[in-house]
Amino acid sequence: MSTEAVGVPLRDVHGPSALGGGWRRFFELLYLISVTEFKKTYFGTVLGYVWSLVRPLLLFSVLLFVFTKIFRIGSTVPNYPVMLLLNIVLYTFFQEATNTAVTSVVNQESVVRKTQFPRLVIPMATVLTSVFNLGMNLIAVVIFLLAYGVDPTWTWLFLPLIVLILFVLTSAMSLLLSSLYVRFRDIAIMWSVAAAALFYGSPILYPFDPAIVPDQYRAVMAINPLTPFFAQVRHWIIDPSAPTAVEAVGGWTHMIAPVAIFVAVCALGVWVFNREAPRVAEEL
Repeated sequence: MSTEAVGVPLRDVHGPSALGGGWRRFFELLYLISVTEFKKTYFGTVLGYVWSLVRPLLLFSVLLFVFTKIFRIGSTVPNYPVMLLLNIVLYTFFQEATNTAVTSVVNQESVVRKTQFPRLVIPMATVLTSVFNLGMNLIAVVIFLLAYGVDPTWTWLFLPLIVLILFVLTSAMSLLLSSLYVRFRDIAIMWSVAAAALFYGSPILYPFDPAIVPDQYRAVMAINPLTPFFAQVRHWIIDPSAPTAVEAVGGWTHMIAPVAIFVAVCALGVWVFNREAPRVAEEL
């Protein structure tokens, strides 16, 4: 042993960071893996990519029947069918991407252990794959909007902004869940329950109107970041006369909580994933 090595303290050697290899390599791998996963999802099926549209349509059909024929909430809401379809498509993207991302890092254990690549690619690839599905679904939704008789307005130009906001929240949740699942396998079960609660606790099946949501629950629902999001989607895309997000939650002061939670989730997701990424191989 050389004299220079004597007295040198041992240190832990961790794996690559979340973005190890640089942005260029990250984007190249992200696109390659996402396209491959998207094609593989429907490979060998009879309907192929049509399944990406059929699944939300089947859920839409069931819920439309329940909320217009049984509970009759939809009969009092203007353009309820198109509002319901658009909300389901958007939330399906959020739920599908996050549910898949939870176990994505663990499912790639063999790759993570043996290959040096940016860990961020794994959960983000699941999100991007879901974006491809969302894009196809939104084309069908726009056609349905026009066929139903909803008049296009200039606020439809905000649709890319709507997708971007939801993409940011979905990505942050995916990073947070996938990194936590490596250590705590209960996360998958906990998130499946939480995602279902968010579906029914957000104004997806119903608008966030005082006539529908009782006053004692409005304050609790208003802190949910998805509440002002879907309220604004309704105003921009479905019904310009509907309340904006600010009006729906009760003013700008009531927007502080959902916006703060949105920012906190994004910051926490990035911070936790960056901290855990170099240790993933050790934890698996």
